[in-house]
Amino acid sequence: MSASRHFEDYEIGASRETLGRTVTETDIVLHAGQTGDFYPHHMDAEWCKTQPFGQRMAHGTLIFSLSVGLTAGEVNPEAFSYGYDRLRFIKPVYISDTLHVRVTIKEKRDSPKSPRHGIVVELCEALNQRQEVVLACEHLLMVTRRQHS
Repeated sequence: MSASRHFEDYEIGASRETLGRTVTETDIVLHAGQTGDFYPHHMDAEWCKTQPFGQRMAHGTLIFSLSVGLTAGEVNPEAFSYGYDRLRFIKPVYISDTLHVRVTIKEKRDSPKSPRHGIVVELCEALNQRQEVVLACEHLLMVTRRQHS
């Protein structure tokens, strides 16, 4: 667990990067079973060979889940997830691609729900082994203020 960080402690522009995670065929098959998404883009290797992308690709929702999980190594007891905005699947991810996530503090603002909290917006970018951004989203953190009115 990381040290407590209050709203005032976050600096716009500060960033961190996660460790890597290689996407496997097992990940794709398990995700298809959990979600019911058995589209041929993910499950049918022979059909994919007839398509411009040429091979099976991971579900966008799988890549989002893996990316969120990679960023979860830093726990702040003063903050909780308020949700995600502007989620985009930018490039396909294939079996054996290795991802890591760059998290950059993009914005800080008042919370519409509580004067005790502020919202910290983290830009999350999942990158593949070629340093290409494959997914981007904004993670909203509800963070306790050190002093509140």
